Amino acid sequence: MYNAFYLIVLVLLLPGCTEEEQAPLTPRQCIDCHAVHTDRNHQQACVSCHKGNNQAESKEAAHVGYVPAPAHPDHLAASCGPCHADIAERIADSVHFTLADSTNLFRRAFGAETDLADFRATPKNISPANALELADDLLRRRCFRCHPYSAGDAYPAVSHGTGCASCHMAFSEGKAVSHNLEKPGDAQCLSCHYGNYVGFDYFGRFEHDLTVEYRTPYTTKNKYFRPYGVEYHQLQADIHHLRGMLCIDCHTGRELMRQDDEKPSCAGCHDGEELMHSLPAGVEKLQDSYILHGRNGTDHPLPLMRHPAHEGQTEKVACQACHAQWTFNDVGNHFLRSDTDEFEIWSHLSVQGSFEIETIIDHNNDFDQTELPAEMTDKLTGEAETGLWHKGFTMRRWENVLLGRDGKGRISPMRPLLDYSLSWIDEDETVRFDSVPSSAPDRGLRPYVPHTTGPAGLFYQERLAKFLDKERSAAVESMAAEPINAPD
Repeated sequence: MYNAFYLIVLVLLLPGCTEEEQAPLTPRQCIDCHAVHTDRNHQQACVSCHKGNNQAESKEAAHVGYVPAPAHPDHLAASCGPCHADIAERIADSVHFTLADSTNLFRRAFGAETDLADFRATPKNISPANALELADDLLRRRCFRCHPYSAGDAYPAVSHGTGCASCHMAFSEGKAVSHNLEKPGDAQCLSCHYGNYVGFDYFGRFEHDLTVEYRTPYTTKNKYFRPYGVEYHQLQADIHHLRGMLCIDCHTGRELMRQDDEKPSCAGCHDGEELMHSLPAGVEKLQDSYILHGRNGTDHPLPLMRHPAHEGQTEKVACQACHAQWTFNDVGNHFLRSDTDEFEIWSHLSVQGSFEIETIIDHNNDFDQTELPAEMTDKLTGEAETGLWHKGFTMRRWENVLLGRDGKGRISPMRPLLDYSLSWIDEDETVRFDSVPSSAPDRGLRPYVPHTTGPAGLFYQERLAKFLDKERSAAVESMAAEPINAPD
């Protein structure tokens, strides 16, 4: 006891360290300022992805060489590649990274004769001289917002990460929910597949028309009125969604992260003969039945096609020709580039699914504000260029499922996907182009797979019969219009 007492006294009597003699400061770690938690597969040091210096003694020194978005396509080879070399190498050519299919389809409808390998190769033409150059300007400034090189629009539900993080990290209102890198959830898919595009329909959503009179409800208890930019009707959702299936239960990483033709099919899961030869990912045979093991841990029994109506029809009729409950039918997609400073005429059409346009129109119609220039950013360069691309429709409907013939000759749902008309008024109010239509045949109708699956119902035969009757009538009219060549 006495020894302890004298030890305490000795310590108290020792001279204290001067300021100059104090021990050096302990370097602060990244997590001292950034309280983040990562998933169990990414428990490495912050600098392994974000670079910088985690031994620095100041913020400035710590952020030298810092990479804020390491999963961006420009950085993912160095950040993700060391652990995921095979993915980082092949993903650059995947359809999500190149957007080649949709870009080339649209450009060919306006006269392009060659295809681009990547959407970023779309030429820049701020003063278009022809329809294709005008279409390219529309693509670069209005359309190229949903891709892994962009963080999306500024609406709460459509902002997302870039590169790998665009699918594998959860974002809300422009900020990462966490640092967990995980399997893509449906919210990540909807951050790009919203509006009247395949994906939104899986949840039974159909975007409202754009003018004020058609956008209801006028009030809401929700925190944000329009998380996707424009309100939507709630229609019947796809049966797979109602059963709790996620997008990635059908659309696997092999399809989404590679440039190949492997896509899911209805028969791949519901045709007993096909299942006998090949099981899709996640499907297991249990005695005489099949089970899909969902990515969220839920098991889904797979009903097999047993109805007599399916016999001999799979090569003639696409499944959704009977099973689609409704389809996207936006007729007459009109886009007008206006370089003028006339904003009042657009006051009832400021909500168009573009935060950039909405901000400028609403701001410039508030006479207490300083007027903003009529400019939109080039989504590939980030530079502001003259002109706003306004959007409107002749008609938006979902009731009637349009049918046509797909590339295999099957009766298939169709949508007027390329029914576009482009116009341009310059800053002198000179009309440079006036409703130039696309050159796509049949009003731009294209076969597609609506994600509105449900029971075929009582009228599937009538739906097919009406189409076949119209097809026969068109064939007869075509024959009647052909000139008759009399023999000499």
